[in-house]
Amino acid sequence: MLAVDTSTPACSVALVELGPAPSSGPGPVRPLAARRVVDARRHGELLAPLIQTVLAEAAVRPAALSALVVGLGPGPFTSLRVGIVTAETFAAALGLPCHGVCSLDGIGAATTGRAGVATDARRREVFWAGYADGRRVEGPAVDYPVRAAELLGAAGVDTLAGPGRALFPDAFTSFAPAGAGLASAVPDYPEPALLAALAAADLRAGRTPEPLTPIYLRRPDVAEPHPAKPVRV
Repeated sequence: MLAVDTSTPACSVALVELGPAPSSGPGPVRPLAARRVVDARRHGELLAPLIQTVLAEAAVRPAALSALVVGLGPGPFTSLRVGIVTAETFAAALGLPCHGVCSLDGIGAATTGRAGVATDARRREVFWAGYADGRRVEGPAVDYPVRAAELLGAAGVDTLAGPGRALFPDAFTSFAPAGAGLASAVPDYPEPALLAALAAADLRAGRTPEPLTPIYLRRPDVAEPHPAKPVRV
């Protein structure tokens, strides 16, 4: 199974194998190969070569894949579309299902206790979500960092994962220092292997994927022009 995420400056790809079905929870996956490059402006150039590299490293042909998983965001419009369109097209060409997962869960699922995740939303805002033992209970949402910190604090969150803390340290002063209270396994950016693990139950059950709907959380900057107003002479 191939999983990709382009919702942040990181362009990430992972090839995983599903483990045995558990009695509860998403179930384990076995990583076979993974690659990540952090470059916010080159997702379109990087993603296809990274997929080729990961498949070659694991000696897996595309025809041997069973499914694809992609991070749906939240994230910037252009980079997010790169991952979703690539995964959707690749899956369609191979006749495979393509499952979408909230990208913030690719960080939050690795946390324990009451934790938050904040990533860069640009415009001096953050995308954020709150988690209880790895399960999302708040968000996703987009807010100014101070407002996000208030909402996470009100939800009982006391530790923060993701790059948002380093980008806006003054806003998140009420939280433990970056990384404090978080396991070393918590990734800085959405981890495709975690997204694959979260989609595992649907994959094992053979459920038809939901439509891949990007999570933008903002209205588009570009809008259709309004008709010209009549002018009276």
